[in-house]
Amino acid sequence: MTSMTTDNPNQRDWALATQAIRAGHARTHEQEHGEPIFPTSSFVYGSAAEAARKFGGEEPGNIYSRFTNPTVRNFEQRLAVMEGGERCVATSSGMSAILSTALALLQAGDEIVASRSLFGSTVSLFDKYLGKFGIVTRYVELSDLEAWEAAITPATKLLFAETPSNPLSEVVDIAALAEIAHRHGALLAIDNCFLTPALQKPIELGADLVIHSATKYLDGQGRAIGGAVVGRDKELEELFGVVRTCGPCMSPFNAWIFLKGLETLNLRMRAHCENAMALARWLEAHPAVSRVYYSGLESHPQHALASRQQQGYGAVLGLEVVNGRGQSAREAAWSVIDATQVMSITGNLGDVKTTITHPGTTTHGRLSEEQKAAAGISDGLIRVAVGLEDIDDLKADLARGLDALV
Repeated sequence: MTSMTTDNPNQRDWALATQAIRAGHARTHEQEHGEPIFPTSSFVYGSAAEAARKFGGEEPGNIYSRFTNPTVRNFEQRLAVMEGGERCVATSSGMSAILSTALALLQAGDEIVASRSLFGSTVSLFDKYLGKFGIVTRYVELSDLEAWEAAITPATKLLFAETPSNPLSEVVDIAALAEIAHRHGALLAIDNCFLTPALQKPIELGADLVIHSATKYLDGQGRAIGGAVVGRDKELEELFGVVRTCGPCMSPFNAWIFLKGLETLNLRMRAHCENAMALARWLEAHPAVSRVYYSGLESHPQHALASRQQQGYGAVLGLEVVNGRGQSAREAAWSVIDATQVMSITGNLGDVKTTITHPGTTTHGRLSEEQKAAAGISDGLIRVAVGLEDIDDLKADLARGLDALV
């Protein structure tokens, strides 16, 4: 059930673009060229003895699609190869990937040290739900390695970070953070959904676990919900047990969609980066914008680090708008968002369609005012996840609202 057997055993030696198209597919007796979908809940056996062997783990094979499905396994094997991990476990969403990781690796009394710059739902999961069961989370500034080390106690079992962060594009030195985690006997998990393995490989930098919301760039077209965790077989076997028992599994159809998304991932991420860089530079020069948060800009405080550990800067940027014409910061931000006609006003990202949102009242809206302030989420902040439309159309779409502020 966990083997990497495919049509070509040398897939780990391929370039990422080839892995994204070819890895993980073991052709059936039908000799199909494209990956098949197996929309079945269960599987049959030739005898009671065969069923007993497979249920007992004595013989590999499919048992029940909650935890063994060929299409899902194809996606898992492909992503594991692309991220450089031993194994991948797919889940029903990015949040279920984080929850499953916590359930597999932590217990009451354990502690997490996490960045303050996390997706709002992740903070709620850590504080409201894991906290119910005696798991404490301490938050630190993402880029402050001394703060990470100071927050670790003998009970710390997991360090968790998004890098780049959402939506301020902050970056942490993954290799240095991994060294800190391992020196204290803890694991390091990196949420890599903003960059994907096309632009960053945390495992190569020392991370133990890589977490994805496959909903974002792995799909790339906003079609399906899913998540994934990549890492060593040791930790992933425990995580597989959570998915098997608790059931936060990925559907075969969604896995097939993600497989199709991976085929164009490398090309899409390069194009996203090109558009995002052009838009960030244009925004930085606009008089209605007081600040742009994008690690590809030389003005970003961690630009050098991002350039060293990433192969691109991603597509998500933040911008602070000025308070124009007597408006409050929130009113100014909302007016820019409402003036758009091309961009989609939605909290999702990772789409070929550009999306725009006000983090303070959407993605981070459930955080307290103190938590928002600590994470740098101001009322005047807008997040743009830059898609693949023509860059001049995107500039004109933002200019409609920005020009009205000055």
